[in-house]
Amino acid sequence: MSLLIKNGTIVTASDIYNGDIYIEKGKISEIGLEISKEADEIVDVKGKYVIPGGVDVHTHFNLDVGIAIANDDFYTGTLAAACGGTTTIVDHMGFGPKGCNLKHQVDIYHKYAEDNAVIDYSFHGVIQHINQDILEEMKSIVEDEGISSFKAYLTYDYKIDDEDMVKIFKRLRELGGITTVHCENHGSIKYLKDKYVKEGLKSSIYHYLSRPEESEGEAVNRMINIAKISGNSPLYIVHLSTKLGLDYIKMARERGQKIYAETCPQYLILDKEKYELDNNEGLKYIMSPPLRERHNCNELWKGINEGYIQTVATDHCPFSFSKDKQLGKDDFTKCPNGAPGVEERIPLIFSEGVMKGNISINKFVEVCSTNPAKIFGLYPKKGTIQVGSDGDLVVIDPNKEVILTKDKLHSNVDYTAYEGIKVKGYPIITISNGEIIYNEGKFKGKKGRGRFIKRNRANLI
Repeated sequence: MSLLIKNGTIVTASDIYNGDIYIEKGKISEIGLEISKEADEIVDVKGKYVIPGGVDVHTHFNLDVGIAIANDDFYTGTLAAACGGTTTIVDHMGFGPKGCNLKHQVDIYHKYAEDNAVIDYSFHGVIQHINQDILEEMKSIVEDEGISSFKAYLTYDYKIDDEDMVKIFKRLRELGGITTVHCENHGSIKYLKDKYVKEGLKSSIYHYLSRPEESEGEAVNRMINIAKISGNSPLYIVHLSTKLGLDYIKMARERGQKIYAETCPQYLILDKEKYELDNNEGLKYIMSPPLRERHNCNELWKGINEGYIQTVATDHCPFSFSKDKQLGKDDFTKCPNGAPGVEERIPLIFSEGVMKGNISINKFVEVCSTNPAKIFGLYPKKGTIQVGSDGDLVVIDPNKEVILTKDKLHSNVDYTAYEGIKVKGYPIITISNGEIIYNEGKFKGKKGRGRFIKRNRANLI
């Protein structure tokens, strides 16, 4: 099977140029001007941008949080991703039974994804507890399973304490892996949640108030220092939402620490005003960390531009508004945390970032494709356009305007957090391993065509 993409404006993290791309047997085999080879399919994309397929390194498919299960599984979730210009995801696995080993969830998630995913995928390991057996098992997960990153939570039921974080950082540094951390201060959040509930203050805005900016900032700073104590181990901070956290990251990177930060479209575009919407609409935005005051959005865009934030992911975790989210209508603490976004990421960051002048188009490719692939051991197989890379490409029409609405999207959930937002510039073709799987509004791929990708060790940038 061969595919020839003609007359595109090719964009990578470092270059922009006009040319053709020839894909054969799922790999990019030639890039040049006026390629005249025969191909099974030829697509002329003159006037359109051709970018590397999007890499979303923070999704939650099939996630069971006890009170609800995420509405997207590996079929519907990856289908939505593909329709939005994402060709690879790395999913954060959910917790397993108390006391389970690391491979337990790896095996469970392979069953979830195999024969379902429509694009390529991998998993982040999840750490629920630490003992010597877990530390030893990490080696086989990294080397045999090809999973070179693990996530630890500083809050929720299986929160990891500081002593165990030292052990995790040191072990993953030895193995060439990277530690990703959900940074929120558990004690202060618990105190504030209990206080508000006791006082009868249970509407959505109190979710925001119970998780102040300082709860993130303190935890970010603490992990930075613990990573340093642990031998300057690499640290990846998921879903950064505050200027305060960003300030700590800046200081750490300027003194030479290997700190990497991810933010999400919701923290760049939305703000805390969503929690005060009528008719319990604020429940749609109960996520952790919460949406913040508007000034944080501007600072996070600056952080991307200045290179302190390396990736934009989604934390896609969809629960239905009509059913799941209503568990919190009388008490915000009962509402499952999370929101959809895997399909909206590429058009939102292109429109709000590139078209509005917040970031360059090269920076857009860098944070949405190249950096996530590099940090998580997928590059240059993924995240770039070069000979030998997988034939994962997305064609963006810079003039196509779309008003985001649930009816136009493909996630198996009954709302979008970005309802009514007008975007300019939209993915019109998604190519995965040389196959056009989405074209002009229609998904053309097959269930189960996606492959599990064993990842290399972290390529620290």
